[in-house]
Amino acid sequence: MTYEFVISEREGAVGVVTINRPRQLNALSSAVLAELVDALEAHDRDDEVRAIVLTGGTEVFAAGADLKEFAKRTAVEMLVSNRVGLFDRIRGIGKPIIAAVSGYALGGGCEVAMLCDMVIASETARFGQPEINVGLMPGAGGTQRLARTVGKAKAMEMVLVGSPIDAQTAERLGLVNRVVPVGELLETAKGLAQKIASRPPLSVKLTKQAVLKAFELPLTEAVDYERKLFYLLFASEDAQEGISAFIEKRPPSFQGR
Repeated sequence: MTYEFVISEREGAVGVVTINRPRQLNALSSAVLAELVDALEAHDRDDEVRAIVLTGGTEVFAAGADLKEFAKRTAVEMLVSNRVGLFDRIRGIGKPIIAAVSGYALGGGCEVAMLCDMVIASETARFGQPEINVGLMPGAGGTQRLARTVGKAKAMEMVLVGSPIDAQTAERLGLVNRVVPVGELLETAKGLAQKIASRPPLSVKLTKQAVLKAFELPLTEAVDYERKLFYLLFASEDAQEGISAFIEKRPPSFQGR
């Protein structure tokens, strides 16, 4: 599809979605969020796509919400519009999403990056939740996902002071997978996506679900959930193909069935 604020492409088995509102530093207006979610869900429905890369380009990922939209909103209007509900739909994407982050990932931009399953950051990347500086707070999961990822103390500092952290600090805290030069960012993210795309799709989908449950369920319930998915995969043709290929010492051919 053609969008106004998003570029959506497919490169082999990898879907690539680029936020494209550079004059506004990719600020996440309601229109941008709606297009972003639509593009991601389209790739999720496409059987040819097995992994997704989400980026804002090499200059900026997304510098937060478009505050002009909030200027005269009442609490009731925010509740009824449920703008932040669009973020929940990103959480519902079944295929792995790799964020390729360069420049600012602030506020909603940081929350979108944390909704992705992996994050590759360029050396210029900056992550933060600066909502406190305008009398607000994160509203799309920022306080919760930060605390679960970087720990209580650092999360408290980030949301109460509002100062961003650099890419190296984000890597040390476990917020990103790795840091690369700007010129290598997109290819590194796409390369990781291609590796995942070569794995059996059903296994990838259920494994992603199991890891996400680790953040949402007590340990005993999460392990039980994992075990049920493990048993379920024995009903798949891909599992039988993978085991047969291993025994026969040949490359497997996975079909997503």
